[in-house]
Amino acid sequence: MRAFTKHTGIVATLDRSNVDTDQIIPKQFLKRIERTGFGQFLFFDWRFLDDESPNLEFELNQPQFEGASILVARSNFGNGSSREHAVWALDDYGFCCIIADSFADIFYNNCSKNGVLPVVLTKQEVDQIHQKTATTPGYQLTVDLEALSVTDAAGFSASFEIDDFRRQCFLEGLDHIALTLHHENKIREFEEKRALEVSAIE
Repeated sequence: MRAFTKHTGIVATLDRSNVDTDQIIPKQFLKRIERTGFGQFLFFDWRFLDDESPNLEFELNQPQFEGASILVARSNFGNGSSREHAVWALDDYGFCCIIADSFADIFYNNCSKNGVLPVVLTKQEVDQIHQKTATTPGYQLTVDLEALSVTDAAGFSASFEIDDFRRQCFLEGLDHIALTLHHENKIREFEEKRALEVSAIE
């Protein structure tokens, strides 16, 4: 996965609590076998009308959110099923960071495994960001994982927490496969030793 150290990007807000994974990526789009291509179906039932034309009233279809890379939601984001596709869709759409005052546990873990940084701020701080985004076209935030801070150019500043292991994985761009490959020499030694042991028994 890609490393995340510091990112400045346009903010899109989703002023909804309890957004579940079936809304993030509806079940009919889970048939793809690769991790790419899900972004076109992100929030499909909200983004599009019955004739599949854009729903202009939906937040992400607003022109000021074009090119947004930071999504700011509300509480309990990503609840529902454990589908990893929800994170793949957010990532493929262009979001590299999701900010909320709380996340569903499984979704939070899936974000961490797939390079989308989940940032927990207080409800008051999330409220501030929603207000600033509503009044400032093209509003941007800087998320600094090294400093554990979220800031804007107008003086807003908030800090967040993330456990050391998860933080280091983001900073180095390490998913579980990459972490395993860090021990490639030991794995090879074990396999060679095991092969000799099996050969001796036979």
